[in-house]
Amino acid sequence: MDFIKLRELIETGIPFNEVLGIKVDELREGYVRLRVPFRPELLGDTRRPALHGGVISTLVDVAGGFAVWTCCRLDDRIATIDLGVDYLRPAPDRDLVAEATVRLLGNRVGNAHVAVFSADDPDKHVAVGRAVYNIRRGK
Repeated sequence: MDFIKLRELIETGIPFNEVLGIKVDELREGYVRLRVPFRPELLGDTRRPALHGGVISTLVDVAGGFAVWTCCRLDDRIATIDLGVDYLRPAPDRDLVAEATVRLLGNRVGNAHVAVFSADDPDKHVAVGRAVYNIRRGK
């Protein structure tokens, strides 16, 4: 796997990831650590304040999918089959981090587990997710 190209794809190759400002902290086979830098536009509840749940679920999906992709080839294609997110507590107005690990990798399906937390409090998860991805092998 060309991790430099995969990093570029995550950060600038997918327009929605770029809008959210997703950055790669770490990439290795079977593991991805991503970060969304805090911006006020990402708040869902300004009274708490707390990040929008859609930011959290997107980060779970992106991290899980790319964790699976680290075990594949760059010309393979990954598509979400199923995504489950458990929201554990409000995500504070801080950078958000997701760590994803591959739990199962088959020829056509990959499964990942994702933990999401505030960058300044990694021991207090704001969400956990499980995701299943279809792997379509390149030529």
